[in-house]
This record gives sequence, C-alpha cells and structure tokens, in this order.
Amino acid sequence: MSYTAIAPLSKAPTPPTKMISSELNPAGKVTKTSRKPSSKPQAKPAQSSSPKSAEKTHRRSRLGCFTCRLRRKKCDEGKSVCKACKNLKLKCEYKRPMWWGNGDQRRMQKEAIKDIIKNTRLSEKASTNANTRANSCAHTTTPSLSHSVPTIDAFSDGMGMSRANSAESQFSLGHDFSYPLHDPFDPFGSQLQTPHFEAAVFYGTVPSYEVDIKTERQMYVNDIPTRRDSSISTFSTFQPPMPHATLPAFPGDDWIKEEYFESCKESFSSPEANDFGFFAMPSEPTIADMFNLDDGDRYLLTHFFENVIPLIYPVLETRQQGMVQSHVVPALQTNKAYLHCCLSIAAMHLKSAECDKGDKFDNAILNNRGEAVKELNEALTHDTDNLQILDAILAMILFPCAVGCPNDVLLDIPWHSHFQPVTELISRLQLPQMLLDADNQNIPPPFSMTLVAWIDILGSTMLGKTPQCAHVYRTQLLGGSSSGLSDLMGCEDRVMYLISEISCLDALKIESRIDDIQLCSHITALAHQLDHTEPPPGSLVYPVNDAGVLHPCQLSQNMTALYRLSARVYLCSLVPGFHRSQAGTRKLISDFAELVNLIPCGPEGFDRSLAWPFLICGSFSTPDSQFRAMFERRTEMLGNQADSGNFGRMACLLREVWRQSDAAIADTSFLPTPISSTTTTPGGGVSVGDEKQRQQQHSKLANIHWRDVMEQNEWNFLLI
Repeated sequence: MSYTAIAPLSKAPTPPTKMISSELNPAGKVTKTSRKPSSKPQAKPAQSSSPKSAEKTHRRSRLGCFTCRLRRKKCDEGKSVCKACKNLKLKCEYKRPMWWGNGDQRRMQKEAIKDIIKNTRLSEKASTNANTRANSCAHTTTPSLSHSVPTIDAFSDGMGMSRANSAESQFSLGHDFSYPLHDPFDPFGSQLQTPHFEAAVFYGTVPSYEVDIKTERQMYVNDIPTRRDSSISTFSTFQPPMPHATLPAFPGDDWIKEEYFESCKESFSSPEANDFGFFAMPSEPTIADMFNLDDGDRYLLTHFFENVIPLIYPVLETRQQGMVQSHVVPALQTNKAYLHCCLSIAAMHLKSAECDKGDKFDNAILNNRGEAVKELNEALTHDTDNLQILDAILAMILFPCAVGCPNDVLLDIPWHSHFQPVTELISRLQLPQMLLDADNQNIPPPFSMTLVAWIDILGSTMLGKTPQCAHVYRTQLLGGSSSGLSDLMGCEDRVMYLISEISCLDALKIESRIDDIQLCSHITALAHQLDHTEPPPGSLVYPVNDAGVLHPCQLSQNMTALYRLSARVYLCSLVPGFHRSQAGTRKLISDFAELVNLIPCGPEGFDRSLAWPFLICGSFSTPDSQFRAMFERRTEMLGNQADSGNFGRMACLLREVWRQSDAAIADTSFLPTPISSTTTTPGGGVSVGDEKQRQQQHSKLANIHWRDVMEQNEWNFLLI
C-alpha cells in the first residue's frame, strides 16, 4: 500500500454551470462566452457569473473543516458540524488539529477515518438488511388480492404468468410477456397448487378466508431470555380447505387435473418440500470470511475472534464494548505481521486447551511466528509504515499474555527484545508528545501509547530497570493528566505513574547509584504520594448489583485499591533491612487478601487481570499468611483457565518462590544463635563480624526475590 502526501488544495475547483440559477442569467442576455464555442462549456459561464450567483454555488475552499480537507471532499462549512462529517459520524474540526502538521500523523488520521466510515457503512448495511428481512417475514398490512389472479410459481410447474393485465381489468387467461417469468415468493399466499384455468370460476364463487398469523420474537443476552415480543397479523386468502373436491370441473379436463395433483403429491412427499422455513434467516458471513485465507488459517482466525479476543483486554470491554474488535479488525486487514501474530496466538490457545493433543498445533504456532517476524523485519528495513510496525510489535508482546502455558518450550523471542525498537517508533510517530497534548486539547490519548505505557511501567518492574518513558509519566503525574490506563487495565493513572517512580528507585538501588539515606527519603515521599490517592472511606463495594449488572467504574476503583496495596509492598521491599515477616508488610498483605474479595472471581471474573498485584503481594507472603489460602481458593474457582496465560505463569512463579523461601526459613532455623553458641561452647564467644554475617545470610535466605527465581529458570515472563 502506498501512502501519498496529503496537502491542502492549491486552488478551489470551479463550480459547475448547472448549479447556477437561471434567474440570475436570463436567456435574453448574451454574454461573451455564449458566442464562442468552447471545449469546456460548463466552466466558462461559472467564471462570468455574478457574485450573487457565486454565493449560491458550492465552492471548495480552505475554510472547510480539516476532516473534509484530509479526505479531499467537499465541505459545506456548516457550523458546528458539516453535513459530511455528520452523516459519516466523524469528528468535524475547524481548528487546526495537531495531526495536520505531520505527514505520518495525517496518514494515521486518514486510516482512522477510513475505518470509522467503513464501520458506519457496515452497520448501516446490516441494519438495512435486518429491516428488509423483518419486513419480508412479517407484513403489517393485508395484501390486496381482489384484483389479481393468485400466482402458483411458488412450486414451479411451467404454468406461470397468471397475473392480470391491469389492476382494474377483468381476469384474462392470456399470457402477458411483459411480466417477469417468476413472481416473488409470498409465504402468506396460496401454497397449494391449483390449475390456473380454474381461477376465474374459483374466485367468482368462493368467499375469502381470514388467516391469523402470530409472530413471536425472543431476545437473548448471554443465553438468558430478556425480552419477548409477539404480534398478530390478519391476512385474506381465497384458498379453501380442499379445492379439488369443491370446485366444478370443465369437461375433458379430468386427465389434466389427475396428472396435476399427482405431481403435487409427489412434490409434497419429498422431505425438502415439507420444510417450510418461512422465517429462516440467511446465514451471515463471519469476519474470517473477509480475509483470503486457507481453511486452516480461517479456522484459527475464527477461533481468535470467538475465544481469544475476550481474554486480551477484559477490563476495556467492560468500559467500551466492541472496542477491542474495532481496533483489531482494521489492523488485520492491512497488516500482515499483525495477522500472523493473531493466528499464532489462536494456535497457542488451542494448544493450551487440548493438553493431550496440543502438539499438533506446534507447526501452526512456529510458522506464523516466523512469518510475523519476517514481515516485521521487511517493514523495518523499508521503513514503510511505522504505525503498522508498532501495532504488530505490541500485539506480539501483549497477546501471548492471555494464552499459552508457563512450561511452553517452543522457540520464541522474549518480550523485552520486541520492546527495544518501540522507543524509536513512538518518537517517530510523536506519540509521547500527543499523549502530553491530549489532555489540553480534550481528546482521548492515542491507544497505541496507552498500550506502550502499560507494558513500559509494569514491564520495567519485571526487569528491575527504569521505564523508557519515565519522564513522560512523571510529567503526566505532575500535571494530573490521564493516559487511558484506567479504561485499559483497571488501575488509575496516578497509581500507575507512582509505580513507575518506584521502579526508577528500584533500578537506582540495584545499580548502587543511591545511598540508604537518599533511598529512605524517596521512599517516604512516594508513600505520601500514595496516601493522596486513597479513596474516601466506604467507597469500596462489590461492583455487581443484585440484578447481576457490573459497574465498570466501581470495578476500576476496586482494582486500583489492589494495585495501590501492591505498590506499597513493592515500596517497602526497597527499605534497607526489609524482611517479609515484618508486621507492616504482613498487615498490607492481609489487607490485600481481604480486599480481593471485592473482585468477581471465576472464569467470568477479573483475577486474570491482576497478575502483577498477585505476584508482588504473594511473593512476600509468609507460610501462615491468609493470602495463600485465598490464592488457592480463587485459583480453584478459575478452573482450567488458572493454568494458562499470565495467571498460570504467575502461579507457577509464586509456587517456586514459596518453595525456595519456605525451605530457606527451615534451614535458617538450625543456625546457631549467640546465646546457644556461648552456652554450648564454654569459653567461646561470637564476634561482631560473625553475627553480622549470620544476619546477612539469614536475610538473604529468607528474602528470596521472584526476579532471581525467574533468572534461575530462564523465564521471561511479562506478568501484567
């Protein structure tokens, strides 16, 4: 796909002559242009038209909205929304937007507008088709049959064309070739075939019959009936119960009727003829049918839409239903790397679902992974479209978090290797600056930058490094701006910004670039900042009401509280001399175990969206902590989903941390203490150096860090 530079028109096109009013240019007035023949007769009169005429014509000017100028379409310059933007449901911008001054941003905006227009047209077409089918299935008016001969073309017998010449004429038995060969099928018309030469006698002697048709419609939401509508329509018909026994017969026509009704009997005896699916709707094409794929890939793509998409951004779906699919479908249509990534993710999900026969999907996983990397390398080499490259990279990082098993041994590139070129890509696209300007211009933040912030902040804690865009999050924190993280993953932006600051402090401590005094000072300051994000008392309640309706805002508030507690535990772990058995740490983890009950659990719950808080609090829990009992209980309620995706990886890591740390506590219990040493060894003493070394050894064994366990097992998990 080639992307041309989008620039404003250098000259407004001349309006056509046919739009000029005839009253402003009388026929009796001869102009100079009317005496000269021209190859462009429509452009000349427009140039010589009066100013008043020019006002009535439509001009393309540089005063139109920037959306129409970007689309190179006419704009009627209507205030406050032009007609084109209103019809297409686009954002009409008369003030110069930020994306206008950058070619890449213009292309991004144009593609976004194309997607919006495409979705609008598809929805309008779908609603039109639905209305057409509904109207064809349930008429609300009685069809008038008093001036027309009934058609028998529902069962074709070669004796069609039984309509009269006109609505007011008498019945004619002649064939009128001006009518179509087949009449449209009427499900409420006469279904039983009758000889068409008996029609005049039949309608002249038999009165009409009234038929009541009852139509019922049932609406289901998640397989639960919610609404039931019924309507009754009355129709007139001239079909008697047994016309062949009641109608008089013409002499000599017995052989024709006998043969005719024998054919009717044969047609009704077939199974296909007895299936009167009048209200059967035609099957709608699936989204996977939009793509030119073979049967295997189409099956994977269908599985991706039906089973994987609900797992990717569950919190976002509660806030903006259909947002994930509206973002994924356009990317699949134009981005081959993105498409192969989705196919590999679908194969990974199928492999984890079929534990015994999962190996048969290995080829599909590896082939699509290889194709995705190949497409990415080619795009990076040619530098074709930075936004498509960024979307594909983010998909290759985030989508595996929802599927797969922790013990998967297939060859794959670590997520942090994928994330390395992201910084340069977002700089080229100016996404950090767009994120900073979004709040001032009252526009939503770029979705791609929101995904980057999510990965960058929590991913930095997994690596023990500073976030790549830490300065951007710090600016957002000081300005009180939003990055869209609350809608995306459930945690408020302020708490996420503070987690970024804690991660920076953690990196400084690991690199030994800060002393203990400065470290404690920063820890105290960040703890005060977390205090300012605390909600009012009594604001944390269960987010599902008695009717079973989920309140997304309340869910986000509860999830933010869990992230806040985890951030406090993470901050406390940086204090020199920290130990997980300290009273303050145990209290925070105990509060977490109680507060998590305000999050819906089970397969339809949101435990899978809390992998990072579970990891932070769980890794510092003691064997007698109520956290472990709570965790095992909620894991059991998740069922098979507890072993896949980030939740399965987090559970695997936690159990390994618990195994090593609990074993370390058992070992340190046998170390000699100063009292036992002096009492068991007369005359022996314990030096200060030995005591300090013993305490350091005790602390090292008791505080097994989850990062060290990941490194020992060569796990490259992104638990977000």
